[in-house]
Amino acid sequence: MLTRRHVLASAIAAPAILKFGPAHAATNLKISHQFPGGTIDKGDFRDRLVRMFAAEITKRSGGELTADIYANSSLMKTNAQFSAMRKGALDMSLFPLPYAGGEVPETNIGLMPGLVANYDQGMAWKKEAVGKALTDLLADKGIMIISWVWQAGGVASRSKPLVAPEDAKGLKVRGGSREMDMVLQKAGAAVLSLPSNEIYAAMQTGACDAGITSSTSLISFRLEEIAKSLTSGAGQSYWFMLEPLLMSKQIFDGLPKNHQDIIVSVGEAMEPFGRQGAQADDVEVAKVYEKAGAKVSELDAATVGLWRDIARETAWKDYSARTPLAANLMKLASNVT
Repeated sequence: MLTRRHVLASAIAAPAILKFGPAHAATNLKISHQFPGGTIDKGDFRDRLVRMFAAEITKRSGGELTADIYANSSLMKTNAQFSAMRKGALDMSLFPLPYAGGEVPETNIGLMPGLVANYDQGMAWKKEAVGKALTDLLADKGIMIISWVWQAGGVASRSKPLVAPEDAKGLKVRGGSREMDMVLQKAGAAVLSLPSNEIYAAMQTGACDAGITSSTSLISFRLEEIAKSLTSGAGQSYWFMLEPLLMSKQIFDGLPKNHQDIIVSVGEAMEPFGRQGAQADDVEVAKVYEKAGAKVSELDAATVGLWRDIARETAWKDYSARTPLAANLMKLASNVT
């Protein structure tokens, strides 16, 4: 028998059911990253890419999809973001993939020294077998790649330039991945493991002599304020990082199909902007450091080859031996020219 209380309870619940039903659900996504915040028109291109993505999904969904951006790791610490996405505790992050290497060792393929030589080769992964294998691995771990973003890197040093492997001897260097650290150690350096947004403090205190990171981070984290030397990755580089826009698969799978389609479509549409932003910063970084009075050095093909030779004998072998999947990823990536 229905009582007045049951009727009232049903009336109160009805609007909530309508609001959160799959056909008309309004979803607000939380997008986190470690980089300095700006605006959609100005600042670090990675922050701008996320803001452009957020604006476009809102536009295409008629306001049913919105997003809040948390820059500077203001929502959670950098290294916690990958695990949080896997659990569905964070919706999205523009995240340096090898930062997840402690949790999913195979993701270190995203910063394998000497493996990717240019942006064309890196972006080709998406449609090649290595891209499918990496996408499947991440999906199995609860993560989706929404936008593929690659970045070349260079070196900011407090003292002498770090160009050739021999220059690394005796320096304390941040490499950015387990594999890059192996290469640096073989070259005679001591290594530090820390996210790029912590390089400034480490160099400022003398705990770190040189930091290898993307051209954009070399600018955004103002390392020119404490660096006397820059090695640019604009022409040639042995350091290319996969730094994609990622999404929790649990959150994605819970969205209606039309919202999923919008996210995938907009994510792909952001990729040309990501590439243009990275390549523009490869050029801009030299100007920033020259203006600050730093000595700027370039890498040539022969020097990159020396770094690659060390990587092939250390990092490549070590990575391939870790798991059968890692060996397969390394093989597939090596086939992309």
